Amino acid sequence: MFIILLLSLILCITVHEFAHAYAASKLGDPTAKALGRLTLNPLAHLDPVGTLLLVFAGFGWGKPVPFDVAYLKNPKRDSAIIAFAGPFSNFIFGSILALILNVFSLPGLFTQIFAYIAYFNFILGFFNLIPIHPLDGFKVVYGLLPRKLAYQWIQIEPYGIYLLLLLIITGKTGDILRPFISFTSKILGL
Repeated sequence: MFIILLLSLILCITVHEFAHAYAASKLGDPTAKALGRLTLNPLAHLDPVGTLLLVFAGFGWGKPVPFDVAYLKNPKRDSAIIAFAGPFSNFIFGSILALILNVFSLPGLFTQIFAYIAYFNFILGFFNLIPIHPLDGFKVVYGLLPRKLAYQWIQIEPYGIYLLLLLIITGKTGDILRPFISFTSKILGL
């Protein structure tokens, strides 16, 4: 079961990071492609420390996909699109798996695997939309704000990692995510 959970999380992270790379490439930035990140090969997206923590602590991260705003036509907007692509891909992937589970009768083990992968996709998607740096939600909010407010928003970036660590250590991330995951699970029949 541990191996299935670990592989499910690695698959979710891979899809997430690939989507960032794909969006950046579509918006004109060749950086991710040049670095071999425009692939669904998990090895291209796994961060060594993040993966070890995933195995031993149940919490980790993938290797962030770099992009160069100099290649983007509208850097503020396009950065937000690239940031949103990761969580969006998790929502799409999770929804497809939920649809398969609701339409087809799969053998027990496959039902369990698909349910885990769908569930983790939603957790990863919602978690990354929390508007705290270094999560994707921070960049999404930045891209949506008018220029003056966006400038003020970016000033709090250096404090984000401390706030995020505090939320994780105190378990408050679960309190934030629980209503979204519960609602999504009910809607999709997970």
